[in-house]
Formats: sequence, C-alpha cells, structure tokens
Amino acid sequence: MGIGFACAAELVSAGARVVICALGEGALEEVGAKLRILPGAVVRAVRADVACSADVERVLDVACALGGLDGLVHCAAVLGPIGPVVGVDPEAWWEAVRINLLGTFLMARATCQRMISRRTPGSLVLMSGGGAATPFPRYTAYASAKVGVVRFTETLALEVAEHGIRVNCVAPGFVATRLHEQTLAADVEAAGSYREATLAKLESGAVPASVAARTAAFLLSPRSQGITGRFVAAPHDRWEAWPERLGQIRDSDLFTLRRIVPRDRGMDWQ
Repeated sequence: MGIGFACAAELVSAGARVVICALGEGALEEVGAKLRILPGAVVRAVRADVACSADVERVLDVACALGGLDGLVHCAAVLGPIGPVVGVDPEAWWEAVRINLLGTFLMARATCQRMISRRTPGSLVLMSGGGAATPFPRYTAYASAKVGVVRFTETLALEVAEHGIRVNCVAPGFVATRLHEQTLAADVEAAGSYREATLAKLESGAVPASVAARTAAFLLSPRSQGITGRFVAAPHDRWEAWPERLGQIRDSDLFTLRRIVPRDRGMDWQ
C-alpha cells in the first residue's frame, strides 16, 4: 500500500467520508476493501484515469453525492522513463507528464469549480516529489512534472483564495512504493547512481507513508487555516507548529519555490 492508501486511511480514521480513485481495478478493489474495515468507514471507490476530464468529473460526482466536497488529496503519479534525456522515448516522457501534471491540473481544476459554484470553502493537497526542489538526473519527466505541481500549487492558491479555498503541496520524502521498484528493475546504466542510492535508502529505512498522510490530514483540517500556497516537506518541516508561526509564514516566501540571487547568499554584486 502506498501514499494514497495511507492518506485515505488517515482521513477515514478522522471521520471523513472518502472517495478513492485509481486506474487499476484490482488495486482499487484491494484498497477499498482494506479501508472499509476501518471503524466508521464510509468509502466509495471509482475507477478513473486522472488525466481524463470525463473520469475526473465522475469521481467528483460520487464525492458530491456522498455528502459534499470540501477536500482533495491528489496522489496519482507514475515515474515515467528512466535514463538520460538523449535516449528517452519522447512519447513515454510526455505520457508521464500528462499523468503527473495534467492529471493534477484536471483534478484540482474540477474540484475548485465545484467548490466555487457551491460556495463551499475547502482545501486541496497535491503531491509533489523527487526533482521538485533539486535536479533529478535520468528522471526528467518525473522531475519536470513534479516541479510543475509546485508552481501550479502556488499560482492556484492565489487564484482561489478569495473563495476560501486553500491549496498546498506535499513532498512525502523517500517512501518505499512501486515507483522505487521501477528503479531497481531498471538497467543499471539507465538509472545511474540513483539505483544504488535507492537500495541504500531502502536498507537504512524509508519514510513511512503515514508521515505524508498526517501532513495531508493537517493541511485539510481547520488547524491549518491560513496556510496556503506552500511546499511542505512532510518528514522535515515542523508543520505541526506552523499555526503558531502563521504570521511569519503568511507574510514571507517561506516554504515556496524561488530563484536564488547573490544577495540571498550574502553577496553584493552591485
């Protein structure tokens, strides 16, 4: 079970009515069954391609029928092709961007449309990942999409703030998921040094998926009121204490994606 399951389980345990979606029917049924045995669970599962507008609308139809839509956690992602840019298949590269970035856009857009039309304030949590904060050689499709998610988060947060909608994104850290299985299965030459780094991290202990899940639940909850447009590193940022520092966060570029210039490093190039 990955980050999506952990987030859904965390929210079910908090009393939320939850709709999950995935493209793979077998995995969807398995996750749905595990969630429904949790105490008080109200869970619906919908097979969907997040990069298909019609599928996204069907998912949100189910959510609205279940009692309303006031939160979204978007986790769907693929790793995409592995290897140097010069040898990557352009179609495979674009397919990864389509799922990871367009899928995020479509789900967030449709969610905001419904919240605005119903005048329902809410919160969106989008998952970023490897390559969003630093370069990620040999994984350019994944990195390009994930850094796009960060800037999309910051921009959308400004657009929908007047409607009482908050938007944040989460970097979950190194969580042992099927995405890392792809790295281990990849050709050593294609994956480069990241293959060995993946093995080392798996042996030393990956970040539990529950860390990202707790972060997402916090960002959906009233406790995070006022926090929006932020890029949260789930295992590293002390986000539990952010409400105490709300003024400092809100009036600064803390936890955002920014260009570094000489003065940021104490250099005077005038």
